Amino acid sequence: MPKGHILIIDDEDQLRKLLSRLLSLEGYTLHEAPNVRAALKLLEKEEIQVVLSDVKLPDGNGVELTQTIKSKHPETEIIVLTAYGNIADGVQAIKNGAFDYITKGDDNNRVLPLVSKAMDKAVLQYRVRDLEKKIGGKYSFDNIIGESTAVKAAIALAEKVAPADITVLLLGETGAGKEVFAQAIHQGSRRKQQPFVAVNCSAFGKEILESELFGYVAGAFTGAARDRKGFFEEARGGTIFLDEIGEMPVELQAKLLRVLESQEFYRVGEAVPTKTDVRIIAATNRNLETEIGAGHFRADLFYRLSAFQIQLPSLNERKKDIPLLAAWFIQQLGPKLNKRVSGMTPGFSQALQQHTWKGNIRELRNVIERAVILSDTDLLDEGVLPLDFQWNQQAADATSLSLASMEKLHIMKVLAYTKGNKTKAAELMEIGLTTLYNKIKEYNIN
Repeated sequence: MPKGHILIIDDEDQLRKLLSRLLSLEGYTLHEAPNVRAALKLLEKEEIQVVLSDVKLPDGNGVELTQTIKSKHPETEIIVLTAYGNIADGVQAIKNGAFDYITKGDDNNRVLPLVSKAMDKAVLQYRVRDLEKKIGGKYSFDNIIGESTAVKAAIALAEKVAPADITVLLLGETGAGKEVFAQAIHQGSRRKQQPFVAVNCSAFGKEILESELFGYVAGAFTGAARDRKGFFEEARGGTIFLDEIGEMPVELQAKLLRVLESQEFYRVGEAVPTKTDVRIIAATNRNLETEIGAGHFRADLFYRLSAFQIQLPSLNERKKDIPLLAAWFIQQLGPKLNKRVSGMTPGFSQALQQHTWKGNIRELRNVIERAVILSDTDLLDEGVLPLDFQWNQQAADATSLSLASMEKLHIMKVLAYTKGNKTKAAELMEIGLTTLYNKIKEYNIN
């Protein structure tokens, strides 16, 4: 298996061929170029991890070429070949971004270890680059699924504010995708190479939340054996996402306001403030103006947080997006759950769109995950949906007023009410359990 791609740039055919032969025996894939022009052309076509370049070339200088290559291909590592007594060229090349330099004629004991180290570094850098591309793609605005007017309007606002580096307040029901929007705003900002730290303010008590946000010093409280950074320090230079900000205790709200006003905070147990540089994106499913009236939220903090508000639509307000979201979840969850599911039937899609989604996108994902697990076919159908979905679908499709149709709907409704408990359902309908099982079989109720 090839260990990586190496480009040798030298106008001396004999030396170029010798190095190429030596390195190919180590398992590398070799490319050769006699001049700068050919080298740059090859670099555009091939993904080269390591370059070995002579200083004196027919149409350029290897020291200057180092700077050119690093500007276009920063992950590629360059080793400069210098003539004896011209070490200054190698030193200057390093200043221009070269990995190292080697004098022509050095033996294999010097060349091979140096190339190996350069290759290890370059391979790691290419992996990091590819990972960053995947992460950037995953959290970009292009990855927010939806064609409805409501979600497109929210995306348009988020794209506008992303590069502005101001505080953003995301409003919407639980499960509506607020963290997805926060990640996309971060990826669209100048801070995208820095950390994105998400904090659920409802997940901690007051004392714990304070120490998690701001950190603490050794001895600040029982158990604080050493200094610890908080989320604001971890997010330095990047973005901190404060989810469920409406749940934050009033006492902590004053400390958060200080961060917004002065970009500094106090660690628990410390008298000297710590400077920080973070962008704050907050989110809530509460009406903060109502919370202000009830004395649960500071008005001054609300005005600082709400410099730019974005209202995210609930799933019930964007039902045309449900088939798109469901298809995406099927695509993602099928391989994860080791199930070969390629899509859904029209009836399955219709049942999803007729449901009232109290848990929004989060609930939809859970329903799809359950359906994929239960399905034994390539297409998800109504039979793998929870009973309340099936009852809603039957009720919506009912065109017959026959006794059998009404009886089937009633049984499905009671089973949905008892969450599938057949013994309880039989008791409520005042029929025998055996009779209920016979009816379930007769009406093909799943």
